[in-house]
Amino acid sequence: MFTGIVKGTAIVKSISKLNAYGLDTRMTVFLGAFARGLKIGDSVSINGTCLTVASLIKGSATFEIVKETIDRTTFGQVKKGDQVNVERSLMLKDRLEGHLVLGHVDVVGEIFEVKKSSKGIKIWIKIAETEMRKHIVPKGSVTIDGISLTVVEVREDKFSVAMVPHTLLKTTIASKAKGDHVNIEYDILSKYIGSLLPKKT
Repeated sequence: MFTGIVKGTAIVKSISKLNAYGLDTRMTVFLGAFARGLKIGDSVSINGTCLTVASLIKGSATFEIVKETIDRTTFGQVKKGDQVNVERSLMLKDRLEGHLVLGHVDVVGEIFEVKKSSKGIKIWIKIAETEMRKHIVPKGSVTIDGISLTVVEVREDKFSVAMVPHTLLKTTIASKAKGDHVNIEYDILSKYIGSLLPKKT
């Protein structure tokens, strides 16, 4: 489990295709200081996706990714040299600065518009699926590429989030442009409540 408070970014050292035991992709990320205390089998959030460390050598962690994860996230577009957002898993003694994040990406969204100002950046994100309308609400929480953000506005099939300069410095979000794709995880509380509501017929 995570909080969506990204600690920084890391570089993808290599990425290759696999074809064994249901695995699709092997990705190695140089975590540097983020690898301190990390062990094989530990969970790390990479761009908002919970991945398990398969091997660890000199600050570089290798993750083996199944096809389901590739199909539901932006990892199919990741290349060697790309920067990714990194968060280590939550410890029970940690402060919960963002919101509870599982690292289970629900859908991929598309950057619809980027508005920059001296106060930060406001981004509009478009989602094709209609489920968004019950999980994304103004002032609610959403995770974008592993970043816990507050929803500003919601319009039909899109919503906006705003980022302060600190978030822009610590994450990859400042490099996003119109047409780019991002991993989205809805607030776990909204998903549980939504599952309890009667289905529309």
